[in-house]
Amino acid sequence: MNSLERTLILKAGYDHGWEVVVEESTERVVLASALHRARATVTNFPPSSFWLVTIIPPTLHRELSRVLPGWVLTDETFGAEDERDLGYLLNQCAQLARALPDEPYRRFAKAVAEELASSTATTSATEVERLVRQRVGQNIYRESLMDYWGGACAVTGIGIPALLRASHAKPWAECSSDAERLNVFNGFLLCAHLDALFDRHLMTFSESGDVIFAPAISSTVRESLGLAGNLRLRRIAPEHGPFLQFHRLTFQRQIA
Repeated sequence: MNSLERTLILKAGYDHGWEVVVEESTERVVLASALHRARATVTNFPPSSFWLVTIIPPTLHRELSRVLPGWVLTDETFGAEDERDLGYLLNQCAQLARALPDEPYRRFAKAVAEELASSTATTSATEVERLVRQRVGQNIYRESLMDYWGGACAVTGIGIPALLRASHAKPWAECSSDAERLNVFNGFLLCAHLDALFDRHLMTFSESGDVIFAPAISSTVRESLGLAGNLRLRRIAPEHGPFLQFHRLTFQRQIA
């Protein structure tokens, strides 16, 4: 790998969420970031400019494989045909790395500690902490879902942030810990009307990600909401399973 090729890799990394250079040699470039704990190793495939990218940890590799199945070369490697594709691949990976557990919780704990340390509020310390934890947590949860779903609705693919809501499958108040509340698999990024249905248990998802409506949401209502036809999640991971099961049980009790 020559110096020009290494420079192209470094630029692609810096521009797409990998600003730390761990290693740079004629064999490989290893990238990291202060914003997540993942690492990306990039090599080339001579004599072409085809890039081979290996991602760690394995959980991130598996999730990226769901997002970009056509880019998977082996169980360990992704392929990018040129520097533009390399940038796109690294960007997708960085977004997922920031979203997957327990990265959001680490950001949350740090942000809460910093805000409480600088607080000058005159109300009780317990109440201040509760409000700070809730506000910071909800903001970080939304950011994580935006990263995980690429800034687009998990069902419709609509990518207008003002129309999107961070929906919990297991409600905030019923979670056993902050880590569970902030788990990106405990919910979905949904358009406002889907969020309202999901939050009120008038809609849920099957194990395979198909949308299930409550009987009260008739075909006429669905058509009026622009929800006609077979709707499903754009992708679903095994980690969504326990949270969706919790949501479906509440849905089933409500329609019984």
